[in-house]
Order: sequence, then C-alpha cells, then structure tokens
Amino acid sequence: MAVTGRVAGRGFFNRSAVVVAPDLLGCVIEHVTDDGLVAVRLTEVEAYSGDLDPASHAYRGPTPRNAVMFGAPGHLYVYFTYGMHFCANVVCEGVGVASAVLLRAGEVVEGAELATHRRGGALSRELARGPARLTVALGIGRDDNGLDVCNAGSGLRLRRVRATAQRVLAGPRVGVSAGAQTPWRFWLDGEPTVSRYRAHAPKRRAVKPAAR
Repeated sequence: MAVTGRVAGRGFFNRSAVVVAPDLLGCVIEHVTDDGLVAVRLTEVEAYSGDLDPASHAYRGPTPRNAVMFGAPGHLYVYFTYGMHFCANVVCEGVGVASAVLLRAGEVVEGAELATHRRGGALSRELARGPARLTVALGIGRDDNGLDVCNAGSGLRLRRVRATAQRVLAGPRVGVSAGAQTPWRFWLDGEPTVSRYRAHAPKRRAVKPAAR
C-alpha cells in the first residue's frame, strides 16, 4: 500500500492532547532506517495532560527523562519502561505545557516484511498491537527521542490522511493506577489491531512466613 497524505504541520499538534488524540486515528507514522521503510496506520492512542494528569510522566514537573514533553509540539517523546520496552508519544500544546499522546497500536500498511522480521514472525494484526510492539515494528528506540515528526525530510514523520469513516470510541487508559477512569484512550471501532484493555493490577507484596 502506498502511503499518501501530507506531513502534519506544527499547528496540528499545538492543541490539547485530548483534542489531538482522536484526530490521530487513521493517520500514518512512518520510519525510514538503513533497513528500509515501515509505515503504521494508527488505530489506538492515549492522551496525557501534563501537570493536570496524575497518570502523566510530567505530573510532578520536568526531569531529564521527560524533558522533551516540555518542548515544542510535534516532537517524539520516547521512554523506556519495565526494563525492556520503548514507547513513543507525540508532544502536544506549547512549550512548557508537557501534554502528549501515546501511540498505542496500529496496522502496518507498508514494510510488512521488515516489521514481521523485527517482531519475530508475529501475525499481521499483532505486528503493532500495543505500544511496545508498535515501536519494535517501526524500529523506534532511545536515539529517536526528540525527533521532529513534522519535518518532511526527517526519517520519522507523521502523515495526515482523510478523516476516517470508522467510529471513534473512548474509554479508560490501559494499565494506569492514577486517573484510571479518565476516558482518554481512543480507538477505531472494529479494528483487530487495537490492543486488549487491561486495568492496572497492583503488585502484591510477598508474605514472609511467620517465624517459628
């Protein structure tokens, strides 16, 4: 499938993450590396709203880890989680606000062979189903933190396409403990690539056996 659509402008992201998030559904993020091109049509995203949102990495203010979130809109915020996965977000609003949209899942529409190789032979609907799988399929890692997705000459860019005719649904975000019921996860109805919803499960502390 040939990817069409113009690269998103800065103004597209210079809005609240809650407004940008559903508008991203159906858009295409593409990444060109030395291995080739992979493009993913977004089917699921989550909005995070900085110091107003207890689930956001920026809730307690700027740190070296979340610095990109406080910068200009339209840049990629990549973070490492659970000691094994990268997740990718696109920064929204103006400098200093720190709102962003997590790219949760999508359909690989170009470069399926390369994405399948990166994902170890996964089924097509599973290639980018979930935020960590999406970054693996696209070849996104720590070095991509801060990249400008509004730059048409960049190796990683986001293309806007016509508004999808599919119904957009909203519900709680996946796996967050704070702000768990805030309905800021958005997805396209009926898409098999949308990840499964999982509520946050608190870790149980091991019970030490009583001394004898």
